Amino acid sequence: MVGVSGCGGSLASTNAPQSSASGGNGSGNGSGIAGNTTVSDNIQQLSGWLTCGDCGNTGAQGATATYSMTQGITLPSESGSSAEFSIGGPYAYSNAYWYYRHPAPSAAMSALTYEFDLYVPAASANAPQAIEFECQQRLDGYIYNFAWQADYVGNQWRVFNYTDKQWEEVGIPLQRFAPNSWHHLLAEYHNDGSTHTTFHDALTVDGVRYPVNISHPATPTSTAGGDFTNAFQLDLDAAPTAYSVYVDKMQVTQVD
Repeated sequence: MVGVSGCGGSLASTNAPQSSASGGNGSGNGSGIAGNTTVSDNIQQLSGWLTCGDCGNTGAQGATATYSMTQGITLPSESGSSAEFSIGGPYAYSNAYWYYRHPAPSAAMSALTYEFDLYVPAASANAPQAIEFECQQRLDGYIYNFAWQADYVGNQWRVFNYTDKQWEEVGIPLQRFAPNSWHHLLAEYHNDGSTHTTFHDALTVDGVRYPVNISHPATPTSTAGGDFTNAFQLDLDAAPTAYSVYVDKMQVTQVD
């Protein structure tokens, strides 16, 4: 995953899980300071989703997968309108990247959460090379990338180092998603505009919260103006094996 305009830094040494209720909003940096909150709900239902196709490939080079996003799915669904993301084609290790552009915040965020429910059909249970998701902010000449990857090869959760263009393990094992059921994912982040730093605070999977406390310097960019997106990506394996997943109740919460 490369974002559309995401990280190098220090990794926490341990990631002991904590119990947490599924759903709800994370507290970001845990400061307890309330700010102005913006909630974008059921994003999978919104019109205006974009794709840059193979932009998840390094430099958007190489073959392009066959991919699609189908909205308004009633089964399986929790809200009555989930979205199906599909990928296929003859090109091993190719991928598909979809993103939604939000109004750009004018400042860094003291707390940011990205959450959704994921359904993996039985036929797709072991098909992915990886499933990835991210938020990304461009602000005052810097890119703040907040990306996670469910790595099916190493069975690990990883974060993306946008500056070095590589994934980094964080010590959280990936328990592959049980098929034909819904799973809740919630990622907590924040950033600091004065030090130009990105923070991955925690990842919650099916109610189990893993504090990660990873920081990376933001990446300088010559692209002017502000931007803010959330994204979803599917990666094909060596075979390659076509597959589909469903996403519902997608929500992004920003706190100034």
